[in-house]
Amino acid sequence: MKILLLTNEYPPAVYGGAGIHVDYLSRELAKLCKVDVRCFGNQRFQSTNLCVTGFPLNNNGYSAPVPLRPVFGAIQRCLDFNTTAIDADIVHAHTWYTHLAGIMAKQNYSIPLVVTTHSLEPLRPWKREQLAGGYDFSCWVEKTAIEMADAVIAVSQETKNDILKLYNVESQKIHIIHNGIDLNEYHRVSQSERLAPLGIDPDKPYVLFVGRITRQKGIIHLVNAINHMDRDFQVVLCAGAPDTPEIAVEMKTHVSAIQKTRNGVIWIPEMLDTPTKVALYSHAALFACPSIYEPFGIINLEAMACEVPIVASAVGGIKEVVTDNDTGILVPVEQGQPGTFEPKSPEKFERAFAEKINFLMKNPDLRAKMGQAGRKRAVNAFSWSSIAQKTHTLYQSLL
Repeated sequence: MKILLLTNEYPPAVYGGAGIHVDYLSRELAKLCKVDVRCFGNQRFQSTNLCVTGFPLNNNGYSAPVPLRPVFGAIQRCLDFNTTAIDADIVHAHTWYTHLAGIMAKQNYSIPLVVTTHSLEPLRPWKREQLAGGYDFSCWVEKTAIEMADAVIAVSQETKNDILKLYNVESQKIHIIHNGIDLNEYHRVSQSERLAPLGIDPDKPYVLFVGRITRQKGIIHLVNAINHMDRDFQVVLCAGAPDTPEIAVEMKTHVSAIQKTRNGVIWIPEMLDTPTKVALYSHAALFACPSIYEPFGIINLEAMACEVPIVASAVGGIKEVVTDNDTGILVPVEQGQPGTFEPKSPEKFERAFAEKINFLMKNPDLRAKMGQAGRKRAVNAFSWSSIAQKTHTLYQSLL
């Protein structure tokens, strides 16, 4: 059996959870079958069962509005994926960027289509800030791909529920296969020497955030919540890859204002390599995940694998990863107007989030207990090898 994996992100060009997912899944699947990865970029890699090919883009001739260029660039790459001959038995598409390619491969090459839903476009209305009218295209192509796919993988039960509400898909066609974690790569280390070069005082506890600067991750709410946090610990914001110039400016404005009133707020704007991330997780007192929409949340698994307790929003797939009062604390989010995914009262949510952080920061024994429980849960439920096996079994059922 040979599988064609289609993805926007693939190392070294990874900025989100979908890219991490495809990276580890492809390597584990290659132990079970042949895997052909086609991605956006100029990557070239070949091993016994794994072939990775990046497709670069020359958009110098584009005169379309700037927000639409990534949309037309994705369409061009979807064509390139298909005009390069396909000899796979199954095509597996990840994120809307590659859905058109998956549709074309299914129709033109007569092979089954599998779609993994890392997120759902109708539940990310803020993407219009980034894509303008291209957001209507991303919603359309996602709907088309999901409804014509031979199998849909949902990364959580909550995501499956959302698919059933939004699209005309039979329940039995949707398969829940969670994201995973490389437990050999993500584990507690003692490397405090990596902290000082990043501006972190290794002798003072800190709360850590890792993620993209996007509405989905609730990063602005976390920055506002710092106003309500105790002042005897640091807050480290490892936040980069802003969705739009506008949210980048908003982030800079909010962080600058907080830094003028409170010491120990460190913003690391670049995306860090894995060893540095592991060191940041390992030395953190707790991890903060204030997402307002999160189908799964790999970052929580990364923190749990490094024995870090979590304070997270009680939304989406997070509730299937973080066990409340065991591996961390979940903070309810009272939703505002339908379709916005913003809290009904942002200040109320921000204060509640800060209160839970303050509570755990005052209880080191409880933090240690939760951290150990988190590692145990990651080991027992979220290894990439078991996730690849479940995915491989699904492939076999389609042939």
